[in-house]
Amino acid sequence: MSTKNTPPTSQEKILPSDEQVEDELCLLDLEDADSLLLHVQDLVSQHLEEFPEDQIDDEAARYAAKMTKASITDGTRDGHLRIIKHYITFHLRRNKKWDAKRVDEKTPHDITTFITQKCGPAEQGFEGRKYSTAVSTRAALTMWYKNLRPNESLTEWRLDSVSNTWRGLPTRSRQVSQFMVGLEKTKAKSGEVSSSARALALEDIHRLYAHCINSSLTPAQRRLGIVRYVAYLLAWLMLLRIDEVIKLRFENIDKIPGERKFVDVSLNTRKQNQTGVLHSWRLHANDDDPKICPVRAFILLASLYGPEITKSGSLFLHVTAQGAVMQNQPLTASTLSRALSRDLQGLGYSSWALYGTHSFRRGGCQYRIKVKRWSADMVAAWGGWSQVEAVTMFRYFYSPNDNHEFMHEYDRNY
Repeated sequence: MSTKNTPPTSQEKILPSDEQVEDELCLLDLEDADSLLLHVQDLVSQHLEEFPEDQIDDEAARYAAKMTKASITDGTRDGHLRIIKHYITFHLRRNKKWDAKRVDEKTPHDITTFITQKCGPAEQGFEGRKYSTAVSTRAALTMWYKNLRPNESLTEWRLDSVSNTWRGLPTRSRQVSQFMVGLEKTKAKSGEVSSSARALALEDIHRLYAHCINSSLTPAQRRLGIVRYVAYLLAWLMLLRIDEVIKLRFENIDKIPGERKFVDVSLNTRKQNQTGVLHSWRLHANDDDPKICPVRAFILLASLYGPEITKSGSLFLHVTAQGAVMQNQPLTASTLSRALSRDLQGLGYSSWALYGTHSFRRGGCQYRIKVKRWSADMVAAWGGWSQVEAVTMFRYFYSPNDNHEFMHEYDRNY
């Protein structure tokens, strides 16, 4: 008896596969790791008591201490060194022949085994540390393997078929990402709040405006603040990462002379797709809330640069402490990230270390949903998310770091 294959329904045709969803979760894990990397020294220092020096005093520990000191000479990374010493000591106590400098297909397993020992459930004989300890440990081990092989790529982990050697950082391997995603889910089920980068909400953007463009600032400070704030605002409005917004060029801005209702902006490359002009936005003036008005922001930037700056090349330029605009010195992602940290600290944010390079993208996404009342498909189109990337988009809609403190307002009927 012959059977006919049932054609897939339209819903089945468009639903992403489990593998695609898993790929996106791993990508999001790597993005979160990158986003928090700027503040890793602070994260590491918060967990040093979990890696005590006084418990490391045997042959394996002494060897580990000698090896890390020889490999890493940066004195500002003492916290990282303590974690690395614990990592090496842990494995040497398990296997005296274990080679700390070996980097191969087994290295990701070595990393996850150590993190499991630190963060696995206490009732199963592990230490039961928080997910943030896992984040700090991964960051410290990233430093270890970067120092072991300084010429390797920092963005991948792959097998070179020609030399049959593993290239890149083992902390960026799929195995480690899958482990971190699973660990975070497990910790969340037990009630632990995620360590994902926090979103910048509308009120945060208003505060940054007041902080960066303040009449009490000196002229030089205000000039510095204008460049920072316009970059912050565009990243937030256009749902961009910091490393994307600083890639904007004068050529990406299409402002019709005399037109005050909108500005068109395009971006040459994005992480989702690295070829061609992929995305464009029409940013409309906002007379109801001038602080987040993109047209006014561009006018501020144009007034700052003046006619002496050639309108070509990088849009965001370095401004010296004396207020001079440097045409040939584009603003960098690391400079803007550090500036955001200083600005948030200047505003008195005790949780400033939770804000990272993705905080504008997260916050802008939530602003479109909660304040502007956009539908999910509108946000997906605006942010450039495919259906497979909807996992990322939902994470941006909701994070316990951003929303739990407002729950008492959710069920109001007036």
